[in-house]
Amino acid sequence: MTYTGRCNCSAVTARLTGEAQWVRQCWCRQCQRIAAGSATTNALFAVDAIELSGDLSWFRYEAESGNTVEQGYCPSCGTPVIGRNSARPNACVVRVGFIEPPHDLKPTSAIWLDEAPEWAAIDPALEQFPRQLPPPPSPSPTS
Repeated sequence: MTYTGRCNCSAVTARLTGEAQWVRQCWCRQCQRIAAGSATTNALFAVDAIELSGDLSWFRYEAESGNTVEQGYCPSCGTPVIGRNSARPNACVVRVGFIEPPHDLKPTSAIWLDEAPEWAAIDPALEQFPRQLPPPPSPSPTS
């Protein structure tokens, strides 16, 4: 499968090859800021499956998990394009709104529902998680 993407002003374009490893909605507060109050919808692709053209500006922060997260966006029009997480150095999320339709990418899960506003409409067909997916492992017992 091959997907293409572009920002609103077409200064940033992409070619994505292969299948997305997953597609999900994220309701964390950082994503709500990116999406003007709603969730972001993100498709995870291997880094070597992403060919970007054009310049991105980056915003970097430390997530609640302790991971470093970087959000790439078009510096001309502000379109959110891609996200990187230090926990997944070989993959990036691509904002589904950046990917040109028609495509078959649709979320199968929703994460960080603990931070979703009370008015959020969450599709009951999605696998739902109160925080990050997958949930962190339980602490191992000490001897």
